[in-house]
Amino acid sequence: MFGIYLKRELGRRKKAALVIAMGLALGIALVITVNSVTAGMNQAQDKVLKSLYGLGTDMTVTKAQSAPKAGSSQGPSFKFGATSSSSSSQSSDRVNTQGGQALASSLVTKVASQKGVSSAVGALTLNVTKVDGSFTQGKAKSSTTSGSTGSSGSGQQGGPGGGSTGSTGAPQVQGGGANFNVNSYSVAGIDVTNQALGPLSTSKITTGKTFTTAQTNAKVAVVSKSYAKSKKYKVGSTFSISGTKFTVIGIATPNSSESTIDVYLPLKQAQTLGDSKNKVTTIYVKATDSKQISTVKSTIQKNISGTTVTTSADLASTVSGSLSTASNLATSVGKWLSIAVLIAAFLVAALLTSSAVSRRVREFGTLKALGWPSRKVTRQVVGESMVNGLIGGALGIALGLAAAYAVTAISPKLTAQLGSTGGGQGGGPGGGQGGPGQQATQNTLEIALNAPVSLTTIALAVGLAVTGGLIAGAMGGWRASRMRPADALRSVS
Repeated sequence: MFGIYLKRELGRRKKAALVIAMGLALGIALVITVNSVTAGMNQAQDKVLKSLYGLGTDMTVTKAQSAPKAGSSQGPSFKFGATSSSSSSQSSDRVNTQGGQALASSLVTKVASQKGVSSAVGALTLNVTKVDGSFTQGKAKSSTTSGSTGSSGSGQQGGPGGGSTGSTGAPQVQGGGANFNVNSYSVAGIDVTNQALGPLSTSKITTGKTFTTAQTNAKVAVVSKSYAKSKKYKVGSTFSISGTKFTVIGIATPNSSESTIDVYLPLKQAQTLGDSKNKVTTIYVKATDSKQISTVKSTIQKNISGTTVTTSADLASTVSGSLSTASNLATSVGKWLSIAVLIAAFLVAALLTSSAVSRRVREFGTLKALGWPSRKVTRQVVGESMVNGLIGGALGIALGLAAAYAVTAISPKLTAQLGSTGGGQGGGPGGGQGGPGQQATQNTLEIALNAPVSLTTIALAVGLAVTGGLIAGAMGGWRASRMRPADALRSVS
């Protein structure tokens, strides 16, 4: 009886039911959209952090660069020898450590022994500035002027009756010059025995192979995909740094965004190039429990003085740009906007339901006169409102999924800028960094925004639909339960 009457009444009031359902649907769709966009923002931020931080890395240990001494020059300098040849090719590499003050390699073992640390590896980040080109020697040429003189004058006579005289000016250098190219790139020396932790862990080898544990001091290299493309490097190609020739054995593709490292070398080779024997610039640390990262950070700072410990949470606070702006809007403005729209949708649904009950005075009064108790009338109104709420929930989920799909299909580009967190300083123009917290300049990344919809969001939408139906039904049912049979008689014209 309840189901039959419910179906008949909803069929008679299709327009009113649809208006109530659409009001709830819009509020629910907005909640789904905001939640999915917020989830997309979080994923985008995770991509930024992982690309710079390292998969499996929980924190890094560095030491801030000491202030330069008065009168010392921090800029690169190049010296070329002069030759007597008219054209001479010259090439020189300037290798600087980058990412903070160098740390003793023994400190890696000390960090690894701290309570709560699962493993630790050291890495040395270098910036290589290569200048190559040629000088062209100019040629000295003298200019000669000629003229005629009479029998009198101070010039030399050329013969009877006068003659021509000539004078030679100061010689002038003509032609010559210099043509040089400057190329700056970043190099990371990694511990080849533990590549799951450190700079190379953010990339995968797509061509060739990675280092073996036996290549701790081999003259081999892995280069990033973008750098290999710009230099036309392939597996087997060779290049030189400060006179040392390296062979490319693999090409690495970043897992999420462009890598900040161009060339990866075995740690010992990088230490030799940078004149930093038994030195590292960054220690990558993995904790035994991801929930105890802040405790491990405090332990390292307490037991190893003078170092800076940076976690992914510290790095996240430095993210700026359109990604940060959009994330703030989605989490703050979007959240409160969703709440406001939901409250409005619930109130509209409740008022419309109450208004519909007012127009059914004769119906409910007659039912009471026939013996229906107030609770049965209330149940009828609540049942109708629940159906309206579920219909609104279904429509809202459909609209929300459509909006999330549209955002994912469009994939708007957002920029993320990582500022310095106080670790170290860059080693030169165009260089990368050895880990989070080592940037002296901002690193800008471009991220495509997605809007994933989780099952939790769908469950939230269903719960909101049921809640909206209950609120509307409670208000309408309360009003219907107060009607008396006499009200039906007074409404008869």
